[in-house]
Amino acid sequence: MATAAIFSSLRRRRSPSLEAFLAPVDLSDLALVRTLAGVAVELISSFSDKTLPFQRRNSRALIRKIEVFAVLLEYLRDSDSELPATAILCLKELYLVLYRSKILLDYCSQSSRLWLLLQNHSICGHFHDLNQEISTLLDVFPLGELNLSEDLREQVELLQRQSRRTKLFVDKHDELLRLRFYSFLDEFEKGKIPDPVELQSFLVEMIGIRDAKTCRTEIEFLEEKIYSHEGDVEPTSSVLNGFVALSRYCRFLLFGFDEDEVEIGVRNYKKPRKGLISQEIGETFIKIPKDFCCPISLDLMQDPVIISTGQTYDRSSISRWMDEGHCTCPKTGQLLSHTRLVPNRALRNLITQWCTAHGIPFDPPENADSALETVALGSSTKAATEANKATASLLIQQLSMGSQCAKAVAAREIRLLAKTGKENRAFIAEAGAIPHLCNLLSSTNAVAQENSVTAMLNLSIYDKNKSRIMEEKGCLGSIVEVLRFGHTTEARENAAATLFSLSAVHDYKKRIAVEEGAIEALAGLLREGTLRGKKDAVTALFNLSTHTENCKRMIESGAIAALVGALGVEGVAEESAGALALIVRQPFGAEAVGKEEMAVAGLLGMMRCSTPRGKENAVAALLELCRSGGPAAAERVLKAPALAGLLQSLLFTGTKRARRKAASLARVFQKCENTGSLHYGGLGIGYAFAGNSDSSRDSSFATDVSMPMSISVPVL
Repeated sequence: MATAAIFSSLRRRRSPSLEAFLAPVDLSDLALVRTLAGVAVELISSFSDKTLPFQRRNSRALIRKIEVFAVLLEYLRDSDSELPATAILCLKELYLVLYRSKILLDYCSQSSRLWLLLQNHSICGHFHDLNQEISTLLDVFPLGELNLSEDLREQVELLQRQSRRTKLFVDKHDELLRLRFYSFLDEFEKGKIPDPVELQSFLVEMIGIRDAKTCRTEIEFLEEKIYSHEGDVEPTSSVLNGFVALSRYCRFLLFGFDEDEVEIGVRNYKKPRKGLISQEIGETFIKIPKDFCCPISLDLMQDPVIISTGQTYDRSSISRWMDEGHCTCPKTGQLLSHTRLVPNRALRNLITQWCTAHGIPFDPPENADSALETVALGSSTKAATEANKATASLLIQQLSMGSQCAKAVAAREIRLLAKTGKENRAFIAEAGAIPHLCNLLSSTNAVAQENSVTAMLNLSIYDKNKSRIMEEKGCLGSIVEVLRFGHTTEARENAAATLFSLSAVHDYKKRIAVEEGAIEALAGLLREGTLRGKKDAVTALFNLSTHTENCKRMIESGAIAALVGALGVEGVAEESAGALALIVRQPFGAEAVGKEEMAVAGLLGMMRCSTPRGKENAVAALLELCRSGGPAAAERVLKAPALAGLLQSLLFTGTKRARRKAASLARVFQKCENTGSLHYGGLGIGYAFAGNSDSSRDSSFATDVSMPMSISVPVL
């Protein structure tokens, strides 16, 4: 708690509140003096011989003041005289001052050099604040009431006079370095690349960053500051983003890809590092804050919007609600005065920061309000973009001509660079990364393969890159090979996610489906993969099933059995039912689904207990199975004991589409009952009101299947 308070004060040049520290209220006078003496001696021993990278003069001046207090405290500890009440109060205040000093000195010794440079003015201000508190403390300290030696009294009085005269001190050398750091960023802002000799002189000789490991640590520290950035703190997140990009460029320009660094990076790739940018998605399950979830879908909101009642929903969910004819707020039941959707920018920024901090993929829709577009590492600037372009050029050069280990690290860095922002994905592809990443997909190095396929996934999120990937000779086949025989589970999962991303383009769906082993591998991942792998696989299969010519291929490849098996798996059942609803619209598809013993039971189970969209897809699949699967399939559906009650429930409580489908299936049920072909208890409900709904099929293949438009491609 104290550390957080001091950090906050450092950023704002305000002293932390007293509540952040607890003074010893229950110690005896002697115990208090002994405690303070111990703290003072510890500070002196820890920092008197330590040379800080910056704030040297301020830190030495503070230590000298603490040395005087240490002598005073030792004298009081060894004397037998009773301390006056005023002195006790001053000593308790000194306790707070000493602990603030300790945290400030720790901060200066443990923080990133570049961060200390950027915060030079702020930290100088905090040293000055501490000096002012010491001066005030000495002014009220009852020296006249204490029996001190003459030498000690003179030392304390001298310290008192010096503290009164001390002014804010900013080291000119440190300030010149700070301005020089900004000048490099300014060069990138103007479209120029700084002189490598000057960069080396600055970072290596002046700042003391002498190897790749130290530079990477500096970058991670700056990234941490972006994630925890607050609006009134300087520099802004966009400027910090520029410094991160500049530092990353220097890391590869000055320190290259030496083998020791590369081997360490590969060997420890799975080990969590301090920098949040390195944390891998999906390693842990994290509870999403309730306020970040849409009240309708209960999923993390991608594009939060505010409606007329003041409630916030995800745009896709509330739009769907309104499209179904509802004119009330789902949460409060109030009538909507208008249907305008106002973007909730503040909440969206909070969700972005939270997702980034916890390593959760978050990529807002590309057609969202451009003013809202935020990326994981802060707002983009021209300087950051230009620095990232220069870095991408160095990385691609290594992908082309570097050693195998260097290629592995280059792929990892491109993966991270492509993780955020359309601009990054665009210029990485334009610089020629895709052919080299494609070659790396067949690498025997597991880390290189995993990073290359994930980089390909991140690049594919940008629509223009989809064609570049599909047009690259052998690239689609290599992605499928990783899906089938990838060295790691994550590589196979990310290959499936890449196919899902590419299949967003209709013309590519057939090409993916006919690629040897693609659908078989997706079906296998759906059956045996992790939950995340199942989700990647089912979304890809759903997308492929929306192309009419892919249904036969999916049947031949065993995807039907996998989809039926997934009906009972939470998290993938919805899309599985949707894919089956599309497949059964064709007679051969209905026949294949009808042969699966658990198909009807699985769909009925979803009608009983699933999401609103899952229930829609389930009843749509059963309806199409009755229509296209022949008498035997229809009888299996209509003889199901639970069907009547489930239809009743959907007719009253389902969404508009679910009610329409339920009404159509109820008419099929009634028709069979009236003709005598089915002898089973009736529905016990009139549904003449639905006579005009869905009497014939819509001409559109996928119109009446609830499409999972809220599914977003994971950014890894």
